[in-house]
Amino acid sequence: MNRWLPAIVLCAAALASRWAFAQGDATEPAPINLAWRTLGGEQFWSDELVYGQWRIQRNEITGHFRLLDRHDVRRAWGTAEQCRNSFAEVKRTEGLARLDGRAVITLHGLGRTRNHMSAIGKALERPGNFTWINVSYASTRRSLDDHAESLAHVIDGLEGIDEIDFVCHSLGNLLVRRYLGEASTSEPRWKIDQRIKRMVMLGPPNNGAKLAEVVAELLHDNELARLIAGPSAWQLARQWDESKKLLATPDFEFGILAGGRGDDRGLNPLVHGDDDLIVSVEETRLPGATDFRVVNCRHGRLMDDAAVQEYVLNFLERGCFTTVDERQPIVNSERTAALPNQP
Repeated sequence: MNRWLPAIVLCAAALASRWAFAQGDATEPAPINLAWRTLGGEQFWSDELVYGQWRIQRNEITGHFRLLDRHDVRRAWGTAEQCRNSFAEVKRTEGLARLDGRAVITLHGLGRTRNHMSAIGKALERPGNFTWINVSYASTRRSLDDHAESLAHVIDGLEGIDEIDFVCHSLGNLLVRRYLGEASTSEPRWKIDQRIKRMVMLGPPNNGAKLAEVVAELLHDNELARLIAGPSAWQLARQWDESKKLLATPDFEFGILAGGRGDDRGLNPLVHGDDDLIVSVEETRLPGATDFRVVNCRHGRLMDDAAVQEYVLNFLERGCFTTVDERQPIVNSERTAALPNQP
């Protein structure tokens, strides 16, 4: 019975919060909170605000919000406004430092969590030039549109930051491209932040992912598999032609690091050409890239690879993976003339 007690309490809290979210007024005091370390559930929570290691998250099942501290202890829950009010009080009473300088946002891939970006995030922090904003999103529960909207909220919350960069793995890159693509819609739901300067893409499925299509075919488009994989995976597997229409190419400097063996066989016989087990090298390419490299690394290890981390730091500092002369851009006639000659 004891081992089930935390889960029972959590379920009761979720049901109560769902009722409060539907019945309550955001101006009312936040519900009484039992401060305890969360049990995880990363695939059901998306960040709506990240302030250092504090975060406000939205539950994708109940629709309620929670405020987590740097130790993942829930400090408040209820509506978005109630959690923001609670965090404002925390900033005042605990004297949290104001954000400033240059922020790097990291975004994980499909089915992963923000913990998978820890190694590269720590590498970004070592020089002391960046504020690391490690964003978590419910990758298997929501569509690219939904993820991009949450990302917009996170970016809007970076008050005091002068410059924003991105380092994204796999599906995380498409979130940024979908965020940027909102500008082309007839009635944009958010404005694109002008502080964004550079981005490094790690194993991005910029041209879809053939492996996702193959898996969907093998499963005969099984509804259970679709439910488990989630809307974003299905957008890659079966709705790519429509999904890609709202993915913008960044108009700022971006570099691409693709995993592969450097030959025409790759690692996965189900993927055509060179690949990193999940995404082919050709699927990562995006015209307009300032620099491009193939690294001998598997898809799931790109964030942890020392050579990749060095490339990332170089690009964020100088706009190239090694030197300007060794840069390997993916030609886009509209952007080539605009590439700077100096870092």
